Amino acid sequence: MMELRKTLTGRIALTAVATVILLFLALPIVVILVTSFSNNAFAAFPPEAWTLNWYKALFADGSKWPAALSLSALVAALSTVFSLIIGVTAATALVRSELPLRSAVFALVLGPLVIPQIVTALGLFLLFEPAAMLGSPIAIALGHTVLASPIAVLILIATLRGIDERLEDAAASMGAGRLTIARKITFPLAAPGMIAAAIFSFITSFDEFYISQFLSSVDTVTLPVQVYNSLTFEIDPSVTAVSAILIAFAVLALGLVALVRWIGTGRQESLLSVENTVGVAAPGGETV
Repeated sequence: MMELRKTLTGRIALTAVATVILLFLALPIVVILVTSFSNNAFAAFPPEAWTLNWYKALFADGSKWPAALSLSALVAALSTVFSLIIGVTAATALVRSELPLRSAVFALVLGPLVIPQIVTALGLFLLFEPAAMLGSPIAIALGHTVLASPIAVLILIATLRGIDERLEDAAASMGAGRLTIARKITFPLAAPGMIAAAIFSFITSFDEFYISQFLSSVDTVTLPVQVYNSLTFEIDPSVTAVSAILIAFAVLALGLVALVRWIGTGRQESLLSVENTVGVAAPGGETV
């Protein structure tokens, strides 16, 4: 009985501590969301009155925010495409093939996550500056791909390892080739992971500051750089509205990732149940 009380007390204490920590971590986000509706030009908290003026100011005539937002969206979309191409290729090679020096290749792919971002940004600046590509959306997207592609690789490696290889073996036993197996079994089952990799790659590119700062020009300013400029060189309360929109976007993106992965898990379980019911076809036509 005493052990049960201790266990119950420990669970209550752990729940209370975890709740306090989570509330502390979420407090800055709540402050930003509330401040974005304040009528104070200095973004005071708590607000004395409520207004939507800072959201309206984002899209007013002469505002710099729409151009920065559209450029960040374009760069993030390009970086997502590049990251998925690299991620699918690298993850398939690392998981589904006997790649020589696999550990070295894996370390090379994940290297940008270990190197400080400002070092990577400086190296990209020295690479693109002689080619007169500074300010080019393609150059910025390629720079963001250096940071986004390792995340895509990690997600896709976990996805491919989570796919039951019995499904691929069953297709191979029925005479399907590698491309057919990849097109009809592997990639459809990996689709949730690919969508998750695309979402995280997009978010990584969309929020990247150092590479954008080094590779941007006066005419090409991404949203994080514009936020930095607004906080450094002027007092613009619209920054709180931009931050609130980005927070909402991140929450929706994570919710979409959770939904997609839940759907993907259900699809694989349904395929496994069909395989267990029908059996795996042997070369002679019998089932095992």
